[in-house]
Amino acid sequence: MAVPPRVPRSSPDGSTPVRVLTVAGSDSGGGAGIQADLKTMLALGAHGMSVITAVTAQNSLGVQGAWELPAEAVRAQFRSVAEDIGVQAVKTGMLATAELVETVAAQLADLSAPVVVDPVGVSKHGDPLLATEALDAVRTKLLPTATVATPNLDEVAQLTGVRVESEDDQRRAAGAVLAHGPRWALIKGGHLPGGDAVDLLTDGTEEHWLRAPRHPNRHTHGTGCTLAAAIATYLAGGYEVPAAVTAAKAYVTGAIAAGFPLGAGIGPVDHGWLSERT
Repeated sequence: MAVPPRVPRSSPDGSTPVRVLTVAGSDSGGGAGIQADLKTMLALGAHGMSVITAVTAQNSLGVQGAWELPAEAVRAQFRSVAEDIGVQAVKTGMLATAELVETVAAQLADLSAPVVVDPVGVSKHGDPLLATEALDAVRTKLLPTATVATPNLDEVAQLTGVRVESEDDQRRAAGAVLAHGPRWALIKGGHLPGGDAVDLLTDGTEEHWLRAPRHPNRHTHGTGCTLAAAIATYLAGGYEVPAAVTAAKAYVTGAIAAGFPLGAGIGPVDHGWLSERT
């Protein structure tokens, strides 16, 4: 397995790492959401910062409760980080409501940094994490801010109505996602049958088919969050989109292979697998 690189430090003297902001929900079990994002950023050499949009009671068995933060609190967190520390890339995850989607999209519109939008709709266990009435705000407000949008197949169906059952459908799904305004779409095919996990990255002109072997490991909680956070980290490090996504896919593939049991249900991917290899 290819070992993905860590991103170089951003200051000329090498004292300051690149700065990546995650705007997402908290996972009390530590496998997904804000916790997964910050672990990923640290593992790849970045300084992770956070805007918490919601708090969940969550473990290996599912989501037992979720509470959104007020839009004012989300806006204040974002401005606090952006106006003082600065942001070199942003990753969005669970936004839950139309008001929060619109609040975050308004903050992103003022940034020049690349944005990775993971349009989180449901948890690994099938628990809804986005209100149905927020879908239009995701389509019209959030996706146009994205450098890369990273929907899984369920999220593609939610947002576009396109149901992906084969690799050929991934191209059609990408076109439907790109119609909402992101520069690039990454259609994740991990839930498709077949020997490899196949993702399609495209901007409507270029196509990059990214393949990785499947690992017989059920402990995959946090996969989507981890991939999107890794892409954002590589973009912050100056990588072009295809290179950032390729490196991020290598990182998450290793994390899936090393996923471990935790609790009575589905355990998380191993965000620290790189340090265990080196």
